[in-house]
Amino acid sequence: MRRHMLRVFAIAGLMGLAALQGCATKIKASAAENPPPAEAFQAFGRIEVQPVRVANGIKASPGAVTKIQENLDKGLSSAKLDWNAKPDNGRKLTITPVIEQMEFTHGATRVMFGPLAGSSGVLLKLTIVDDKGRVVATPEFFQRADAWAASFTMGVHDNLMLTRVADLASGYLRSNYEVARGGPTGADSKGIAAK
Repeated sequence: MRRHMLRVFAIAGLMGLAALQGCATKIKASAAENPPPAEAFQAFGRIEVQPVRVANGIKASPGAVTKIQENLDKGLSSAKLDWNAKPDNGRKLTITPVIEQMEFTHGATRVMFGPLAGSSGVLLKLTIVDDKGRVVATPEFFQRADAWAASFTMGVHDNLMLTRVADLASGYLRSNYEVARGGPTGADSKGIAAK
């Protein structure tokens, strides 16, 4: 009987360990800081922000993509009006936000499976080019929702991740308007890919 119980505990422990290994997101940023753009964005008379896209081959929750778009629009609404209110100098900047990677756990799945549903993560990249096709900057923004933290908040942490990544992107665009200074990707040491 005792041997049987030890075997049951050992198997349960191994299964728990395997489940926890699946909890961490594999999404990573390449660095903690984005470099400055080639020039400050105020050098351009017109700035256009394209709708958020999803990279080819990436499965992304449509609801999560919509949430990122809404938050990006909210963070840039007044800035875009100011940027494009000045006289047109013939130079145009086009900003294309692309979701490069996404793992998103929906609320119902999070409530049912808790931390076993895994962590959520998102990597958003902005491709910023001028009217001649020259790349001015390609900043990336990373956020994750830890499986345990997200389960304690019943999925709220997963949704806040989408707000945070959009806030980082809009913050980068606003802070590099007058002076090219770069900005954070949002990744801590655990969120940076090993080189």
